[in-house]
Amino acid sequence: MVSEYLKQNTAEFHDAAEKLFNSEKIFSRTFTLEDYKKIINTNYLMLLHSEDKIFNSLSENFSEKLQLNQRKKLPLIEKDLQSLALENQDVSYDLEINNEHEALGMMYVIEGSTLGGNVIAKQLSKTEGFDDVTFNFFGCYQENTGPMWKNFKEVLDTEVTEENYNEVLSGAKKLYTFLLNVN
Repeated sequence: MVSEYLKQNTAEFHDAAEKLFNSEKIFSRTFTLEDYKKIINTNYLMLLHSEDKIFNSLSENFSEKLQLNQRKKLPLIEKDLQSLALENQDVSYDLEINNEHEALGMMYVIEGSTLGGNVIAKQLSKTEGFDDVTFNFFGCYQENTGPMWKNFKEVLDTEVTEENYNEVLSGAKKLYTFLLNVN
């Protein structure tokens, strides 16, 4: 299954992202508003440079099965930017997507950030200094986070054949690399 293949082969990228964002501070309740601004701004730049390209690279088949109309996150994170007094930016880098399988790999990174983001939002909502923070991006699916992730993984695992695993992995690594180097 491609979802397991991706999980195993992107673990070092996932760990590097957690380190970059000081994730351990979230659970020790020492995560600050400045830390949060960094994580939101970095995810914003990732979405700004990739979301439309990813969605445009996917066939109608994937658009329907993945319910892309419910997965748009850029407008949500822009609301978070506004509430944090951070500025919108322009696209400054041409993130290349070579095919539909790479787009799916990139989407794996974004959907994974949503899954983790739900945990982050719950934890930070109990942390001092986060009373007035709106978690539009990290809370985007609310109680549907689990089902949305499950749907995403099921579509990947049923639609992607083993011969395309490396292309999906290439897309995931490409977006993780962008995320880790954007600041």
